[in-house]
Amino acid sequence: MADDLAQNSCSRALEKSHLYKPGTHFDRWIFRIAHRIWLNDLRNSKVRQGSGVIPIEEAQLTDTNLDPETNILGGEVLSAVMQLPDEQRMTVFLAYVEGYTSKECAEMLDIPIGTVMSRLASARGKLAAKFQVEESGQ
Repeated sequence: MADDLAQNSCSRALEKSHLYKPGTHFDRWIFRIAHRIWLNDLRNSKVRQGSGVIPIEEAQLTDTNLDPETNILGGEVLSAVMQLPDEQRMTVFLAYVEGYTSKECAEMLDIPIGTVMSRLASARGKLAAKFQVEESGQ
C-alpha cells in the first residue's frame, strides 16, 4: 500500500510538474500530493468497506516499557484523537506528533494558517472537554 502511494505520488508529481514553483520546499509540495491521494483512497475505501477504522485495542501501539497507567492513558488519548473529524485529526498529528509548525502544517495541507490554528483549538477543546467530563465523573 505504501509502495502504491509512493508510485501514485511520483506519477502525479510528474503530471503536475509545471505547477511546482522552483525555490519552494519540494518535500512539502510532494507531501501535499501524497496527502491528497491518501485521503482520496481513504475516502474511497470507507465508502466501499464501511468506516475503515480498527479499534484502538487491536492497534497494539502501547509501549511495554511504560507503567500500565501511562499505557492506559496513552491509549485513551489516542482513541479520543482518532474520534476527531479527519481534518482535525490530520492537523493534530502533523502539529503535535510530527512537530511541524502551524505555518508548515498550513503549507502541507494547502490551507490558511488561521484554519490550522482553528482546527487545533477545536481539537484541543474537544479533547479537554472529553477528559474533564471523565475526570469529574470519577
